[in-house]
Amino acid sequence: MNVLVLGGYGYFGAGICAAVSKIPSCRVTVAGRDGVRARALAGSLGADAAALDIDADDFPGRLLEARPDLVISTVGPFQARDYRVPRAALAAGAHYADIADARAFVCEIGALDAEARAADRLVVSGASSVPALSSAVVDRYAGEFGDLGSIEIAISSSARVPGHATLASVLGCCGRPLARRDDGASRTVYGGGNLRTHRFSSPPMTRWIGDGDVPDLDLLPARHPSVRSVRFGAGVELAPLQWGVRAMASLVRAGWIRDASRWTPALAAVARMVQPFGSGRSGMFVRLEGADPHGRPLRRHWEITAEGEDGRSIPCAGAIALARKLATAGIAARGAMPCVGLVTLAEYLHELEGRNVHAHESR
Repeated sequence: MNVLVLGGYGYFGAGICAAVSKIPSCRVTVAGRDGVRARALAGSLGADAAALDIDADDFPGRLLEARPDLVISTVGPFQARDYRVPRAALAAGAHYADIADARAFVCEIGALDAEARAADRLVVSGASSVPALSSAVVDRYAGEFGDLGSIEIAISSSARVPGHATLASVLGCCGRPLARRDDGASRTVYGGGNLRTHRFSSPPMTRWIGDGDVPDLDLLPARHPSVRSVRFGAGVELAPLQWGVRAMASLVRAGWIRDASRWTPALAAVARMVQPFGSGRSGMFVRLEGADPHGRPLRRHWEITAEGEDGRSIPCAGAIALARKLATAGIAARGAMPCVGLVTLAEYLHELEGRNVHAHESR
């Protein structure tokens, strides 16, 4: 199976290319605008390379020439993308997956369902930490509840500065209103606001997190109808940077700044200056609360932490798992859908074996 990875030499794409190239039944094509960088990585992996610009007029034709069986897109920010790339993948006769966490982009991917079914192909959005991993964790524990009332998810990255698109998507949420379910009703909160701390248990670390916008805020209540509250938080390791994000959110809400993402280059430069003070640790947690089938209070708390900057492998694992399942006929689903219920927690964690990543639960 020819797996073509768009943005294949980037922050996340390179990890996906390296992992998929080790799947015996897969051949990788490293693709991106910079053909030189694509060929350099491809040479080190024994892979193919393609110079492809998804914004170019000839992109659909160039993609068809590459003859992919699966297209994986890591090219964000997905908040600013339409469905041109998955449509081009379908026109090329390929399956499609991405690592998007943009709420509207992921939740509305079903708009391509008829096209995908007509082509007998699978189109999946959100094969990443959210919603693929987060929903897999919820699915793992939901059966223990008679009444699953609330779900909280949060991600705290290391101090390492990610790629431009990833940082721009984070900043683009700053100060923006977003709706989430709170005790059965819709509540408006603002990106980067409501700062609070969370104490990860292994290794012990306390992190600041603020409200964020992810597909799970819509997808989880639809999948688990008893859920009355869903909350998501995001943060970065160094507290001064997190408070800087909070300040930026306040400026957006006050109308002094229209769009914080425009400040991405400047803020990235500041973040790189303090990056050496970070530990390289990152973490994610999923907390479920409600009652067991007998009406007794029940709580499940699941965490995954990473050391040595291995945290960036976590968002990649969902797309890698999908590639493995498609290459081995391990998935029969066709159509267009968010990445919910397609990868189990065990399958997701399998793709992280050998990394300095640790997952555990507490009851």
